[in-house]
Amino acid sequence: MTDRAAFDFDLFVIGGGSGGVRAARIAAAEGGAKVALAEELRMGGTCVIRGCVPKKLMVYAGAFPAQIEDARAYGWDVRAGGFDWPRFRSQLEAELTRLETAYRTTLANAGVQVFDTRATLSGAHQVTLADGRHISAKHILIATGGRPFVPDIAGAELAVTSNEMFHLDHLPRRALVVGGGYIACEFASLLQGLGVQVTLAYRGGAILRGFDAEARDHLAAALAARGIDMRLNADVAALSRSTAGITATLKSGGEITADLVLYATGRIPNVAGLGLDALGVQLGPRGQIIVDDYSQTAVPSIFAVGDVTDRINLTPVAIRQGHAFADTVFRGIPTKADHTNVASAVFTTPELGSVGLTEEQAAAQGRCDVYTASFRPMKTLFAGRGDRMLMKLIVDAATQRVLGCHIVGEGAGEMIQLAAIAVKMGATKADFDATVAVHPTVAEELVTLRKATRSIGPA
Repeated sequence: MTDRAAFDFDLFVIGGGSGGVRAARIAAAEGGAKVALAEELRMGGTCVIRGCVPKKLMVYAGAFPAQIEDARAYGWDVRAGGFDWPRFRSQLEAELTRLETAYRTTLANAGVQVFDTRATLSGAHQVTLADGRHISAKHILIATGGRPFVPDIAGAELAVTSNEMFHLDHLPRRALVVGGGYIACEFASLLQGLGVQVTLAYRGGAILRGFDAEARDHLAAALAARGIDMRLNADVAALSRSTAGITATLKSGGEITADLVLYATGRIPNVAGLGLDALGVQLGPRGQIIVDDYSQTAVPSIFAVGDVTDRINLTPVAIRQGHAFADTVFRGIPTKADHTNVASAVFTTPELGSVGLTEEQAAAQGRCDVYTASFRPMKTLFAGRGDRMLMKLIVDAATQRVLGCHIVGEGAGEMIQLAAIAVKMGATKADFDATVAVHPTVAEELVTLRKATRSIGPA
């Protein structure tokens, strides 16, 4: 039992994102703890307010022009008018406000006290609010997430980040997206869908580092085919403004001019000014908080979950980590968040879904068989489009266990969630083969891949 006479709270959470809110709710509602949470911006954090949710709604908005074109091929007499960005932005803000209210209601119902202000650490058991108040807690959880950044280059102030993209007064005619990760690719794709002329510049030789190479190359070709100007091995040296717009000067000497420059070159842990150094909380090379399997830092009373720990930076993972922390500390159920075979999706058009090992990772571990299918889906084939789906399974040659699944195409995000269940359970290729196909669907290809395309790894 917690000695409540010694502390103001059993738990104080810094950060109102998905991980922090889940930890606070479980600790209070199921663990019986006295809990407080401080959030200096809007409740819901990056995912709800500045990331996954508004981005996905923009993805949906950007998909309608192509759908309207396809509808005409199917016999519908429809035409697309102009896109009303202010109207969309107003509805988007209303939805985010609804979600924020839901988060606050959840915390209130659990009995969590919320402080709408910044909090920093001033001791192993003490936080200080922006107004100077000191609050003590037996346990402190840091769930401050990550933040985007613009590199220190000349003209950096001319660029925006993903935080500002949902609040633009108007859509640009031309946009330069700098970066090659999933955030850069998603924004490039959704802006193109909304009618913006998009250039994507990435300093590397291939987008989506860390994803399966065949899948990411397939997606890159699809994005280029949809009209995105892909500039690889293009590193921006400086930005400058002229009457023509904002010009990005490349280190190679070339230039790209646009009306808006979005920097999406990664995110860094949001730890600045929290007071961690003075307390002995260890930080990694990227500024991430170092924790053990139970999300505990080097200071026993201080824990951290979510993107601030830079383990797997996905909202569902932060939620699992927050829940596991509350189970461990307040419910007497020692729980480690499971970081194996976590599925992910890139919400470009087309989408990319992935779970398990990439072909490159599998080849480094042992002998594997690779099964692939690339085909034109019925829906867009009928409409006269050249889109191609990619389905891919990676199978351990000895055990026949499916080690990885990668999908590129419409609905990949939805399909990979279901495929992840099979991969997580340890399904074999024979299990996939024994599953009767649902016809006609694109997903049936996952259970009709009979012959390996190639074998990889040491013989």
